[in-house]
Order: sequence, then C-alpha cells, then structure tokens
Amino acid sequence: MPYTASSHRYTDMEYRLCGRSGLRLPLISLGLWHNFGDNKPIDNCRTMLRHAFDLGITHFDLANNYGPPPGSAESKFGQILQQDFLPYRDEMIISSKAGYTMWDGPYGDWGSKKYLVASLNQSLKRMGLEYVDIFYHHRPDPDTPLEETMGALDLIVRQGKALYVGISNYPADLAKEAISILDRLGTPCLIHQPKYSMLERTPEEGLLDLLEEEGIGSIAYSPLAGGILTDRYLNGIPSDSRAAGNSSLPPERLTSAVLSKVKQLNELALNRGQKLSQMSLAWLLRHDRITSVLIGASRVSQIDDAMGIIGNHEFSQEELKAIEIILEGDN
Repeated sequence: MPYTASSHRYTDMEYRLCGRSGLRLPLISLGLWHNFGDNKPIDNCRTMLRHAFDLGITHFDLANNYGPPPGSAESKFGQILQQDFLPYRDEMIISSKAGYTMWDGPYGDWGSKKYLVASLNQSLKRMGLEYVDIFYHHRPDPDTPLEETMGALDLIVRQGKALYVGISNYPADLAKEAISILDRLGTPCLIHQPKYSMLERTPEEGLLDLLEEEGIGSIAYSPLAGGILTDRYLNGIPSDSRAAGNSSLPPERLTSAVLSKVKQLNELALNRGQKLSQMSLAWLLRHDRITSVLIGASRVSQIDDAMGIIGNHEFSQEELKAIEIILEGDN
C-alpha cells in the first residue's frame, strides 16, 4: 500500500549542525552497506527505510560499491525511493561515495576525475536522482594528485550533481591538505566519515582536533565495531552471526581480551540503563565533535535500539574514567 510518512517523525530525533555549515544531520543515520544488496528481501529493506524515516532518520548513506553485488544497494534504494519517498525527497539527505573498485579497466577505481565523475553519473542513474546531497571520496588515492581528486569534487558540485562534498578514511595529514585545496577551489569540505568506535580510536590521533578547528562535521562509521560492541557475542559466537560466516567480522577479532572488555563494558551499560550497543553509540555522541553515527541494520528492532540513545548520551566523569580503564586494560 502507498506509504505516508508519520506526522510525528521529527518529534524525538535530535539534529546537529554539520560543522560550520547550515546543514543539520540526525544523531542517528542509516547506512545501507551490505544490508540492501540483491541477496536481501526488498520488503524488509522497504520496511526498514520507512520505519527509519518515521523516526526522524533523514540521512541515508550509500556508496557505488555497496551490495552485493556492487551497485545493487543503490539500485534497490532507488526503486524504493521512487515508489515511497519521492514526495519526501526534500526532507532527505542522501549520500554516496566513490573510491573503491567498481568496474574493470584503469578507470573504475581510486580517485581520478574520470572515475569520480563517471561513477557518480552511474550512481544517480541507479537511484533515479538528479543530485545527491553529499558525495564523498571514499579513500585516499596514492597515485592520483590530490588536486585532481578534490578538483573532481569541486566540479561535481558546480555541475549540480551534489550539494556538498566530503572525504572518508583520510588520515589527519591528508585530510588537512584536502580541506585546504577544497577551500581554495571554493567548495568547502562539509564532512569526514572515519571508522570510529570504542575499539577503534585512530580518529583521536589528530583527526577530530583538525575537523573541529576547521569547522567540519564528522560521521562515525562502524560505531559498533562490526557488531562486537553489542550483546551478540557475550556468550560465544552464535551460528547465525556475522562472525560465524564469511563476513567483514572475522572470528579472530573476537579474542579473549576483547571479549573480556566487551563483558565489562556491558556491565557498565546495564548500570546506565542501556544496552551495550546503545552505550557505544552514546559514547561517540558524548560531545558534538561527532555530528552523527552511522548504523547498519538488518531488521527494524536494531533501528529502535539505536534510537534508545536519544536524550541519553551524556556521561559522568566517573563513567568515562571507568570506560577508559576497561579499554586500556590488558584483559
């Protein structure tokens, strides 16, 4: 049946300004990564998108290679968008990226102007859009001059194919250079998308300070460390879990030391009245240097769990100290 968005969709969600821009992002954004490929039922995908939007999740994050196979997440999202969300397009932030292998030959990967422009044209066609709200370069290219890659982002905005641009997976030194180039071109960098969680602290080594100084937003991906920072693995590896199959979470990451920390963090979360997954998201959002956290979901209940942090993402100094002691421990 036709979809009509909830009239209360902005009641509970919190929104933060993205850096020094005028764009606000929801604290919770939905990433379509490996949960919207051809191997996933479209009815479940549609249900999750509708439910997320009804909860005030207005930001939907994709990339050219999301699937499997690559491109299928954008195609499926585009199909649902055309059927359900066209009346609400101006209420949505839709982002995509390019930077990983998409097609054979010398022009289907990395960061050349040829690849980025061609890839975005393909993405727009798959989704049935005239523009995306945010377009990212997905990873640094060691061979293409940074001026060319950033020049391609500037061109894309001037062509009207993206409203804003961002970068992802850039270390602090390269991010600083990219930001400077974009400033000179007149198309400022809106946002950086780093891998960041309680178990992946690399952005704290200069990147977050840089983004704050430059007035650039930040959206953390893999905030639950591939599912480790949930109650999923407290009692071993379930047979139907990501770690049990051929996935991005190899079981060797679940060492006894890591699981010990997870169990201790879980106890702390329960004392806060939260699930471990909720505390892990809240910890990232404890200060406004993080604009939004990017969750993945394979079912509606996971979206509801994430929404449990709204209004409960503050920590006492004692709690923060206890978390650091756990994370820095050897067992």
